Amino acid sequence: MRLISLICVTMAVWLLFSGIYTPLLIGFGVFSCILVALIARRMDVIDHEGLPVQLGANIVIYWAWLLWEIVKSNIDVAKCVLFPGKYLEQSMFTVKVSQKSDLGKVIYANSITLTPGTVTVDLHDDEVMVHALTRGTADGVKSGDMDRRVTKIMREE
Repeated sequence: MRLISLICVTMAVWLLFSGIYTPLLIGFGVFSCILVALIARRMDVIDHEGLPVQLGANIVIYWAWLLWEIVKSNIDVAKCVLFPGKYLEQSMFTVKVSQKSDLGKVIYANSITLTPGTVTVDLHDDEVMVHALTRGTADGVKSGDMDRRVTKIMREE
């Protein structure tokens, strides 16, 4: 299953970046994607963290939610740039993570960093240290909504 998923993903990326859709080039692309996947399998580098197919459609729903959070945080950061005296309230704090797997913890920490105005400074055991530019972004992390959503997509509830 992971081998087929890897072939599909690499083929989709190849088609997206190629931009040329002649039969000969598509044939070369299919051949090269299959070859890369077979070499990766032979090297034993296809694992559940490198190609997390177990996340399924839940990850797509999470990405949509995360994209909306990124848009909202961009507005907060823009307010900080335009009116620093009014909106800029930096803080550094730690929050507990509820994920059990390393992949879940990394997805959560990276999601925090992807959201403008927040940066994951440290991830140690079951705590993550976060730097936030505004009270709104800090409250967003402290609310635990992102943590619950990552735990849900990882099926670690």
